[in-house]
Formats: sequence, structure tokens, C-alpha cells
Amino acid sequence: MSRTFFMAAIALAIAGSAFSQMTLPVDTVTNELIAKNGEAQRAQATRGVKQIAGFWRAEDGDAAAFAEFARTNFAGEAKTLDALFGRMEFAFEQLDGHMLEIGRELRRQSDLNIGPIYPFDEIMAGYDPSAHLNDDLFANKLAFVVLLNFPLTTLEQRLTDGNSWSRRQWAEARLAQRFSRRVPADVNLAIAKAGGEASQFVATYNIWMHHLVDDAGARLFPAKMRLLEHWNLRDEIKAEYSEGKPGLAKQRTIQRVMERIVDQSIPNDVVDNPNVDWNPATNAVKPAAVKDADNYTPQAPIHEANARYATILKVFRASKLADPYSPTAPTLIARKFDEERELPEARVKAMLEQIVSSPLAPRVAALIEKRLGRPLEPFDIWYNGFRPRGSFTDAQLDGITRKKYPTAEAYHADMPRLFRELGFSEERAKMLADNIIVDPARGSGHAMPAGRRADHPHLRTRVGADGMDYKGYNIAVHEMGHNVEQTFSLNLVDHTLLAGVPNTAFTEALAFVFQNRDLELLGLAKPSPESDALKTLNEFWGAYEIAGVALVDMGMWHWMYDHPNATPAELKEAVVQISRDVWNHYYAPVFHLRDETLLGVYAHMVDSFLYLPDYPIGHMIAFQIEEQMKKAGAIGSEFERMARMGSVTPDLWMKNATGAPVGPEALLAATERAVGVVGR
Repeated sequence: MSRTFFMAAIALAIAGSAFSQMTLPVDTVTNELIAKNGEAQRAQATRGVKQIAGFWRAEDGDAAAFAEFARTNFAGEAKTLDALFGRMEFAFEQLDGHMLEIGRELRRQSDLNIGPIYPFDEIMAGYDPSAHLNDDLFANKLAFVVLLNFPLTTLEQRLTDGNSWSRRQWAEARLAQRFSRRVPADVNLAIAKAGGEASQFVATYNIWMHHLVDDAGARLFPAKMRLLEHWNLRDEIKAEYSEGKPGLAKQRTIQRVMERIVDQSIPNDVVDNPNVDWNPATNAVKPAAVKDADNYTPQAPIHEANARYATILKVFRASKLADPYSPTAPTLIARKFDEERELPEARVKAMLEQIVSSPLAPRVAALIEKRLGRPLEPFDIWYNGFRPRGSFTDAQLDGITRKKYPTAEAYHADMPRLFRELGFSEERAKMLADNIIVDPARGSGHAMPAGRRADHPHLRTRVGADGMDYKGYNIAVHEMGHNVEQTFSLNLVDHTLLAGVPNTAFTEALAFVFQNRDLELLGLAKPSPESDALKTLNEFWGAYEIAGVALVDMGMWHWMYDHPNATPAELKEAVVQISRDVWNHYYAPVFHLRDETLLGVYAHMVDSFLYLPDYPIGHMIAFQIEEQMKKAGAIGSEFERMARMGSVTPDLWMKNATGAPVGPEALLAATERAVGVVGR
């Protein structure tokens, strides 16, 4: 057994003393197991007994019960250990899969656009049926069976030794890793409740755009336009680049709306409310002078000052309840980076800074200014003009997609063709389409995975009464990429304990591969050297934007841990300042404007528990994957090969997929070449 194994076991045993003051016969039991099973089992017995001691509590039994449990459940023979491994792999696929299904169905009303949401729907959406699962598995001692027989590993060990592990060793490590924390059920329920409430806050935070007016009372946006913060507002900024001067006025208006969301000077009465008119410049609110939503009742009345930050604090404080029960990752920050991403935070931060401080940023910005014919404004962080659109306006694209996909069912019916266009075989295209269910989303859209092979992943995207607009289609293609990854990495992986990908950034990256081809799938664009260069510049500018957003999200969580008793008003001031600081350091030299707060507008900051760093990592990974697919000359087969690697460490996955570890180097090198092509 390696020194790392010993150190991990010792650390866990010491941490376990927080749960119990009992004196456990660790050495005595270990020696008994070695005497019974032979010297060859010394390492396994020593490790296993220390691991269960690290989590044993008084309610689990006295010292005699501890000893008897170890004697009875130690799998000292290879045949017994193999049987245990097989039983656990089957059991956890069923447990996790059915729990995921139940949770998905309980959230059905809140997640899907299938009618009004009542208070009892919100209660159901906030319930996590798996909240008690690990607690129950410790109580009935199945968790201790796993910990007695399979190794707990550290991030350091997985990074340094994992390259030489067999697939079975990786599966064993993932099996034990699920019990590296013993979090009480009431804590898990509190976290789920806070997350559910935050998701509901975000899902109903809409702005009725026709009711935004200027000083003269003019309305820039069409009737019935209802945009979700931040996704739809950001996407509307992107869409307006093809609209000329009216588009510029709309973009400036949306920027002011976003700034007021960040600093919470937005009046609560205007959120999801078509019964008032609002001037974002002056902040004046009046009864609506026009009607475009008969008998509509706002779904998310907000009465609390700084409600956005009050919601974030609820998520933070619920997450913090798990800290004492996470000895190897005692903050949510550590859990997200060390356990979920398996990329150290310092390394992620360095990669993000490598992008936002790149000398390529001002060069790409100069190209944007040339194309726009004006100096950059802050909302140009979402510049969308590098995407080759041919001669089609956004209105024309909306018309095309609405006609093609009037319903979610119509999109599903077209999926076999979409998969064939992406390079999948006829057989694979049919298998994928048969395995994915398409639902109309209430929010912006998302992909819901399956947890067992007999279930199906769900694709959710917003479909309007007149069909799926281009934004909804673009989201659908992205979420379809998630669903394909979810299908391959569960149904075709060799061990279901390795189902999935290393972390969320990888599934985002694979989804970007699909999303980047949305126009090609509509038959509206063909690849060329110039279009490839434009796509690269679009990828770089997107990574440049979201890397700064991720730095703000990381800064916010560090600030909350440093100020755990902060008020919503104090958190608001902190986020505003963090947003300004990141902007001033990395973006002001490029935009020549200081103290902008737009980087703090993302809704993910409210309900997604430090999720945002996954996006820029995803951009890096996506580009590495794209480059590999170009080399291989295929998408479908390469996508499948990569996804079937499963949940190993990020660098091991990426080395297998592309030959190099995770990093921004491929994106930056390609951007250098692309600037030369487009700048000629």
C-alpha cells in the first residue's frame, strides 16, 4: 500500500474523531483479519479498518460491534471481493438511477412549460428523495462494507497514480469515493431546499421587454417578448448585432437592465410583470399604458430588498452545513474543485487568467471594433458577429426554426437526421434518437441525464406558442450534445461506476461540439478556412467573457466564506466591487471603460453552487476536442470514443482523447492563426 493510501486513511481516522469519542480496537481487529486471511491481506485490512474507524459513530455500535462488523464483512478472498464489487455496481446503478428519476418527476411541473406553478409544486420541486440515501447506507452499514473493502483516495493520488490504474481500480476508487463524506440527511435536505428555491427564483425572473420605455415613452421591443435573466437577455444582445442602429439602442437598454439586476436597483415590481412600464435609465415605474398579456398574474412577486443576494446567501449557508462532515474538502469551494472537478482551484484560476490576460484579447477586440465601425461598449463582451450567418437575419432564422420545429415533438422527430449530419452511423443515430426524450422547458433549457441504463435522458428547451425560435433551437442542439454524452457514458461504459465524464466542464465541452454546428445542421452554412477562423475567434471571445464571469463567481464564494454572517446588502456591495475589480484588471484595458458590473449578472451565481468555472474550462476542452476531431476527420465515432472513457480524472481523460492534458494552449494557438486569417 502506498504512503498516500496510509496518509489518507490516517487523516480520515483523525477526522472521524469529530463524530465519536469512542476508543475503537483498530489494531486488534486489523491483526485478527491478517491472522485469518493471511499476510497478503495486510495492506487491505490495515486500510479498511482505519477507513471505517474514521466514520464510526456511537450510534453505529460499541467497540465490540465494530470488531464483529469488521470480522464478518471483510472480503479476504478475491472471489468474495469480486462478488461484492459486482453487487455494489448493480445496486448503485439502481439506487442512483431511480432516485434521479423520482426527483426529475417531482420537478416536472416547475421545470416544464405545462401550466401554472402552485405553492405545492415548489414544495415538491425542493424535495430531494436521495437526501437520506447516504445517511441510510451508513445506518444500515452498507457504506461501511464498501469502506472496509475498497480504497478511499486523495486528489493527489488520483492525479499522480491514476494513470497506471486499471479500469477496475478506477471503478473501485469511485465506489469508495461516494462515502468520503458522512453528511446527515437533514443537511442534505436543507441544501436541496435552498437549491430548489434558488432555481425557482431564477426560473421565473423574467423581464417583459415591450414594457421597457425610454424618456419619450417609446418601446424598442415587440409585444409579448418575455426574457429570462440572464440567459435570454444576453442572447437578445447577441441577436441584435444584425439589426443596425435599432439593435444598438436595444443592446444599451438591456445593458442597463442587467446593471440594475446586479446592483439590485431594479424595482421588484417590474420582475415578471407586464402590468407596469419601466424606464431602466431613470428607474421610473408606471402602470402599463399598453396590454400585451391579458389576465397575466406575475408568477414571482418579490417583496424582499436585495432578493437576489438573499437567495445566494441561503444557498451559501445551506452548503456550509456540510462543511463539518467533509474532512477531506471542508468547504464547498474545495468540494467543487478537488472532488467534483478534480482540478485544483489554483490551477483553474491560472488557466482562466491565462485567457483573460492574453495579448490576443486586444487584437480580437480591434477586429470587433472594425467590424462594428465603433468603439467597444461593455455589452460587446457578448459580441456574436464572428458566427457565420450568411445572409440570414435573426428574424429569418427565427422563421426557419419555428416552421421546422413548431413543437418539441417535431424536434425529436428530426433528431435521426441531425445525428446523421453530425457523422453518426444510421444505427447509432436511431439508437440515440430512441433514447432521448424532448420536453418543452419553462426556463431556458437544460439536459436531464439518466442514472440507470433502463431510463432515458431528457432534453429540455423553450418552445413558444408559435414554435421554437432560433435561440431555443440553438439551446436544443447544445442540450442534445449533453444527452448524447450521457447516453454513451452510461449505456456503453465498461463499468457503470465510471458512468459520466470527469466533471461538468467535459459535458459542456462535448455539448459545444454540437452547438457550434447548429447552422450547418439547418443547411445554412458550410465549413471553409474563413468560417473555421471565425468560429475560432467566436470560441476565444466566448472563453474570454465567461472566464471573467467565473473569476467573479469564485471571488464571491471566497468572500462569503470570509464573511459568513454578511447581510444581503453587504453581499451585494461585495459582488458589485468584485465585478468591478475583475473588469478593471482584465477588461478595462481592452474596452477603455472602467467600473463595469456586467460580469456579475449571471443567474448561475444564484442557484448553481459555484458552477460557472465549468464553462471556460469547457471552452478549452471543447477546442481541444474539436482539434482532435479535425485530425481524425470524424465527429460521431470520435465523440463516442471519448465519451466511453467515463469518469476518470480530467487530464487522464483528455490525454486519452487528444494526447494532451487540459489547458488553453490549443485555443490560444488557433486564435493566433485565426486573427491572421480574418485580419488580412
